[in-house]
Amino acid sequence: MAHHTSLLTAVDSRGHVHLVIGANPLAAARCSQSLAVGATPILVAPEPANKGELLPAALQVRVDSGEVRWVRDTTGFADAHLETLGRDEVDGFVDAVFVTDHDSSLAEKVSATCRRRRIPVNVVDRPDLCSFALLSTHVEGPLQIGITTNGSGCKLAARIRREVASSLPTGLGEACARLGALRRRIQEEDRRTATTTIAKETITKAVPVLSEDDSYDQNAAFNQLVPQSSANDDAETAKTRRMRWLAQMCEYWPLKRLAGVTDADVEALLEAYATQGAALPQDESKPDTSAAPGQGRIILAGSGPGHPDLLTRAVHQAILSADVILADKLVPQGVLDLIPRRTEVAIARKFPGNADAAQEELIEQATSAALAGKTVLRLKQGDPFVYGRGGEEVLRLRAAGFRDGQSLFVLPGITSALSGPLFAGIPPTHRDAADQVLICTGTGKKGKPPQPPGYRVSRTAVFLMALHRITGLVAELTHYTAEEKEAGETKRTLWPASTPCAVIERASCPDQKVIRTTLAHVAAAIEQEGSRPPGLLVVGRACDVLYTPVDTTANSDGTSKPWSVEEGFASLDLDSISPAGLASLA
Repeated sequence: MAHHTSLLTAVDSRGHVHLVIGANPLAAARCSQSLAVGATPILVAPEPANKGELLPAALQVRVDSGEVRWVRDTTGFADAHLETLGRDEVDGFVDAVFVTDHDSSLAEKVSATCRRRRIPVNVVDRPDLCSFALLSTHVEGPLQIGITTNGSGCKLAARIRREVASSLPTGLGEACARLGALRRRIQEEDRRTATTTIAKETITKAVPVLSEDDSYDQNAAFNQLVPQSSANDDAETAKTRRMRWLAQMCEYWPLKRLAGVTDADVEALLEAYATQGAALPQDESKPDTSAAPGQGRIILAGSGPGHPDLLTRAVHQAILSADVILADKLVPQGVLDLIPRRTEVAIARKFPGNADAAQEELIEQATSAALAGKTVLRLKQGDPFVYGRGGEEVLRLRAAGFRDGQSLFVLPGITSALSGPLFAGIPPTHRDAADQVLICTGTGKKGKPPQPPGYRVSRTAVFLMALHRITGLVAELTHYTAEEKEAGETKRTLWPASTPCAVIERASCPDQKVIRTTLAHVAAAIEQEGSRPPGLLVVGRACDVLYTPVDTTANSDGTSKPWSVEEGFASLDLDSISPAGLASLA
């Protein structure tokens, strides 16, 4: 069943004039809402029928104090009110109208008159007469969360709003204000730097500004590779790195940690970024490193693709028993929520231009804590040995004196390379379509493109760390690279542009997204639909084995998209499977 959806907006109503029609408790509430957002409410209502009778108490107080102007009209409304009671800068028109009177004929008249004049109108209990609706809102500082059921039940909207608000960490509104101030500060510093640089005629093009539109999700460039910081960075490179550092911090830090950001943390963040790259506030106390290696232990473990139920029992036990947890930034909130409050937690500060330095910092933190006798859990997304730098970390820790099976342990995790396709309904192997699976990286060491694999009709290729450079990857798969041509190596079988493929983002998480298309259109699909890591690309005939094509989605111009998008993940809901039901599956 199809349902209409509304364009949700946030209107800056400061200085606006709101016309409130009716004299009842709801009218008092509407006046209060207008005043709260900086608007001027004007009440249009006749005198009470009985002489000496007052308006509802809350409304009378507003009128008596002068906060609400009362236009006494015996008819309850006149067309001229819309054109004469508003602001001078809009030729006297009011900015919005709220009808609180339940008189149907009055409501229909006001709604029709407003619509002809394109004045936003809201009518109580009559969604069919409204051009806009008010949301059930939660407000905390600059943070506002609004819920609407599009006329299906305001009480339900209020209930959902309370549930959402109760799940948020305390202090999130203040964190929004601090991070907003940090963003403005970075922008201002970058503007000064750009102005100085332009004056020196070292650059000639404008520095792009990342979108500040809350409705705009991550675009395809959000996670593009950013090189290490360099003294030779121009203003554009520096600004891109700094703003993306802040954007990724807002995206990847757990909300609880964001809510705990203080003014001192903001200063530390800026100072650390200026000298080292993106940073997390760290505990200034240093553990005692005089103890002999091996007194503590380090556990390197994989957290699986995302859903906490997909942790192995061994990793779950390690999470509960560790003294210190050093987690990668892509470990999802659902897994981090399992960490006991007593446990010291740090999130890897792998942000644009800082990956190698962040890796060194993690090794140092793990080593120091373990030498102090602590149990350290190095928690990685997916499986630590599948494109997770796990092998590199083991070599570094061995060199530091830690021994396998004594003070150094590695626990596997379910890799998204194989589980991600499963959650998208793609069997990587299938006797009628694929007899081999190739797990590849889309980005090599130091950001260099790896050698692309050749095409085989029975091969499924799974690419990790590839979506940020999808255009280049597709070109490498479907054409010979410049290096191949130069070396005369053109024997690799190229992938047909018509090869089915699927992009799977945040597999097994509530916000999982699957884009199904072909190599010819996958770059355009990611550009238009956006990209949110972690994500992977599956290429091969296996993508279509269990997939029943649906009608393509229409573009705004009426043309069809050559891809489909599936949003959301159906919960594992293991508790709903009864023992009897499991027995029947045996």
